[in-house]
Amino acid sequence: MFKIAFFFLLAFSPFLIFSQPYKKLHFKSIVVDTHNDLLSKAVDDGVVIDTDLSGKTHSDIDRFKKGGIDLQLFSVWCDGQKENPYAWANREMDTLDAVANRNPDKLIMIEKFSQLNQTFKEKKLAAMFGVEGGHMIENNLDNLNRFYARGVRYMTLTWNNSTDWASSAWDETNRPEKLKQKGLTDFGRQVVKRMNELGMLVDLSHVGEKTFFDAIAATSKPVLVSHSCVYELCRVPRNLKDEQIKAIGKNGGVIHLNFYSGFVDSSYDRRAEEFSANHKKERDSLLNINPESYFADFYLFEKYPDEVISLRPPLSMLIDHLDYIVKLIGIDHVGLGSDFDGINSAPQQLDDVTNMPLITKELLKRGYSKKDVKKILGLNFLRILEANSPNK
Repeated sequence: MFKIAFFFLLAFSPFLIFSQPYKKLHFKSIVVDTHNDLLSKAVDDGVVIDTDLSGKTHSDIDRFKKGGIDLQLFSVWCDGQKENPYAWANREMDTLDAVANRNPDKLIMIEKFSQLNQTFKEKKLAAMFGVEGGHMIENNLDNLNRFYARGVRYMTLTWNNSTDWASSAWDETNRPEKLKQKGLTDFGRQVVKRMNELGMLVDLSHVGEKTFFDAIAATSKPVLVSHSCVYELCRVPRNLKDEQIKAIGKNGGVIHLNFYSGFVDSSYDRRAEEFSANHKKERDSLLNINPESYFADFYLFEKYPDEVISLRPPLSMLIDHLDYIVKLIGIDHVGLGSDFDGINSAPQQLDDVTNMPLITKELLKRGYSKKDVKKILGLNFLRILEANSPNK
């Protein structure tokens, strides 16, 4: 009996050993996710984010730690049609502040870079805000100052909608005739300068190419790309072309990969369109209620989960984007920006935030060293955060 048990252990020990190191490395590393839209779920759908939301959302306060997340940047978002976007942004921030006040043993709102080490040692979730769309400052630098005072540590210059002072990737590509100008205006350059002065990272996800290069020229600090992928691997306007990636490398910034299937896999849109065609009547009725297509897509994806599974690309395709960036500009310029709870489809296996260790597993399989994995998981972001922080 002992011999049989020993043979079984010997035969399967490689698998037992291999299954553990990635978890050990993941949970020993500082893991940063630069983009999560859970606050929008809280305000729009009324979910309570310090309760168990398994099966309802990609994340909640307890599941962040189960996924090994040490620092989460919570996206503050509303679309360009929202009245009083500055007030809406503050409402979302109020939501997280209330959660932090209820859970001081689990979550800490970070005001200074120097707070991070202690928060990590205490095994609490460090939290910061990232405003997703410059329209939320309502063309007022005082509002930008107030955002920083509330804990906003990056702002995406545009969402899909352009502002009066910056053009978005969506508008530059799909409706350039509606733009008053491409790129940054003089006021847009003032915004970038003030962000540099405050210590707020300039986020170049969502921005048009002209805005991108204008911002690169205007900034004096390393920039952030909080949730984007590689254009050459998936040709959508939201992804970065090679010249943009190279510019990030020269600037010292970091590109954080978006998990959305449509930004990872070039054939995903075709499969998604077939899914929509199969539910055309229902989708059309939803669009009559709300013309923004992403609301209809979210509803249908939640209603037909078994069909949606087959649409998702393999996890390996996400890592292909990471490999591409590393080969082009090096290991110091890539990280993770999941877009969880802001997307309706992620690669296979990435069902929610608790699956984040599988990325570490895939990185080790690709041959990345432990040192490089730690950079990807969080150290690259901490470097640019510190470089932007005036009061460390």
